[in-house]
Amino acid sequence: MTLSRRHFIKAAAPLVVAPAVLRARNAGAQEQVTLRLHHFLPPVANVHKRLLEPWVKEIDAQSQGRLKIDIFPAMQLGGKPPQLYDQARNGVVDIVWTLPGNTPGRFPSTEVFELPFIAAARATANAPAAQEYGDSHLAKETADVKLLAFWAHDAGLIHTRKKITTMEDLGGLKLRNPTRLAGEALSALGAVSVSMPVPQTPEALAQGVIDGCVVPWEVVPSIKVNELTKFHTSVPGSPTLYTTTFFLAMNKERYGALPVDLKGILDKNSGMAFSQSAGKMWDEVGAEVAEMVKKDSSSVVSEITEAEKQRWIEATSPVHEKWQADMTAKGLDGAALIETAKKLVAKYDAA
Repeated sequence: MTLSRRHFIKAAAPLVVAPAVLRARNAGAQEQVTLRLHHFLPPVANVHKRLLEPWVKEIDAQSQGRLKIDIFPAMQLGGKPPQLYDQARNGVVDIVWTLPGNTPGRFPSTEVFELPFIAAARATANAPAAQEYGDSHLAKETADVKLLAFWAHDAGLIHTRKKITTMEDLGGLKLRNPTRLAGEALSALGAVSVSMPVPQTPEALAQGVIDGCVVPWEVVPSIKVNELTKFHTSVPGSPTLYTTTFFLAMNKERYGALPVDLKGILDKNSGMAFSQSAGKMWDEVGAEVAEMVKKDSSSVVSEITEAEKQRWIEATSPVHEKWQADMTAKGLDGAALIETAKKLVAKYDAA
């Protein structure tokens, strides 16, 4: 059979197009993506150096350089710490590391871990407990982003210029609180609770605006708390006075646009894997910083007694009652959330 020129071109067209399609698919498979991660701490902070940077390097290695994440610390891309979540939501940046507590009341279900005497002393218990809880309870409240991880740190301490032995020693002291509920707990213990972002704490301490602050060991060197306060007071064992929770959140559209294989690599290194790494980092760094401060002759590291701890638990119980009432008003079962959080903390604290 003789083919006309028109029929030949028509028949050959798929053969011509096919390699182009294959090339396009291959190019798509090899696409390189660069994301921007924004956070509020300085680049010397342990979260930056020992959690976020290793995470970025691991993703780069697993993707063979195709998924790169550039980190911008200290709000280098503009805005203030409370705006970070919305920066991810609105696509101003791709990923943020932030505290849900920076916007009080916006993520009510996260607050259960920030209630006084719910969290464990170890981050390796709190972090995975929070992540498992988040997988079941945070989908609605974080529906406007891709929540990559939700976790909590280890026991927070009270750092002051005055020695703290009893609840009465806290009376009238102006203490920077890390979250709304930690602030309510401090007020219940007699202190004057002052809310401010972590980066403002050194200046406030230096100028005498506050008498102390409540932060975990991990953050102490990066904001010079060990240089600006003398007394470092902890609560014995679990449960501990407070913890703070964190989000690693990504712009939803940016996540959805990732090639399937890169999305898989990001997923593999997020969620429980990331939270467990975070918990491990906090405990390791916390122990290192505590040892460093203990060796400093100008510092005094102490712990209240178990009997005094019980007094603090009783004094802060109204914070739980008020929170449960607040949750009821929001249509949430606060008592059930507390019970769930306690069970998860106990599960991982026993591991």
